Amino acid sequence: MEAAMSSSVCASWIRRPENKHLVIMGKARTRATQPLLEIFSFDPKTASLSPDPLTMIVMGEEDGDPRGFAVHPSGDEIVCSTSIGCKLFDLEFEGSNIKLVSKDFSPLQSVGPQKCLAFSTDGSKFAIGGEDGHLRIFEWPTLRVLLDEPKAHKSFRDMDISLDSEFLASTSTDGSARIWKINDGVPLTTLTRSSEEKIECCRFSRDGMRPFLFCTVQKGAQVMTAVWDISTWNKIGYKRLLRKPTSVLSISLDGKYLALGSNDGDICVVEVKKMEISHWSKKLHLGAPISAIEFCPTERVVLSTSSRWGTTVTRLNVPADWKEWQIYVLLLGLFLASALVCYVLYENSDSFWNFPPERTHPSRTSRETFLSDSQFADDQSPW
Repeated sequence: MEAAMSSSVCASWIRRPENKHLVIMGKARTRATQPLLEIFSFDPKTASLSPDPLTMIVMGEEDGDPRGFAVHPSGDEIVCSTSIGCKLFDLEFEGSNIKLVSKDFSPLQSVGPQKCLAFSTDGSKFAIGGEDGHLRIFEWPTLRVLLDEPKAHKSFRDMDISLDSEFLASTSTDGSARIWKINDGVPLTTLTRSSEEKIECCRFSRDGMRPFLFCTVQKGAQVMTAVWDISTWNKIGYKRLLRKPTSVLSISLDGKYLALGSNDGDICVVEVKKMEISHWSKKLHLGAPISAIEFCPTERVVLSTSSRWGTTVTRLNVPADWKEWQIYVLLLGLFLASALVCYVLYENSDSFWNFPPERTHPSRTSRETFLSDSQFADDQSPW
């Protein structure tokens, strides 16, 4: 199932309590309209967005055109990358009404166009990578500078922060990739590659069990997805999945799936455990490079964007996940089944508690029995 909303140039999920998620979209300037940001509600049953925005905000000429978003894990703050710098917005709720409120963000208001921006999983770190190759990492929300490297790359291609907020991986338009130690504010290592290889997109694993870094690598006409062990930063393997030039890479919040978007509008979704394709949407954006893919926080749905066709919502053809209530029902069923089996075994077996009753001897009086038992006791005594 696919639903498209044209004219948007960037979009992102906004995670909300009780899984009532929202989507924010940015629309570029046209001859008739100013650039604007819009927020839509998401219906998980139909995997579609509301036809009309819940709220919108018009951006001024001094703000520039929207380029991308980084939404804080709390869902209350949104950083918008523009053609001029970055803008910060608060998401405020007044009853059933939603408002986007612009906040002062003077340290990053005029830093120039940023190619990459991301919050850490716990929301304590925020990083931006510019088209000029400048890398900045901040503590959030204080904006205390953790790393400021003007010449991190020739120009940024992609960026991601590890699950534990310890490392940042970044790739360059020249094909190189570097690893940064966030808290120390220093470069850690450069990923090894041959002179013919270009490392393009990168994402850290998210399941908390396998500490990997996934990267798309192009070598001549061949395209592969390679895996690095982040304890040694050695490449441990690769697999050909999309088999065509890749424009974007994403990973689900639970780490079970990777999504790859191509330069001609295809999307394939890969199950990480088996490294096999589970879903493929061909020509989803019909010949246009996919600029962003993002998994829904709780549903097997992806949000994809291209400059030509706008934003599309796609339900994935992957096995359904167990819901929490389904797990409880299964456990209750197993408990009842176990109780039933125990009851049947009890009723149909000669258990200790069902031993046959002792035979009585009517010829013996109670006094005789008592004496005999007492005599037996005396005979067994060591005294």
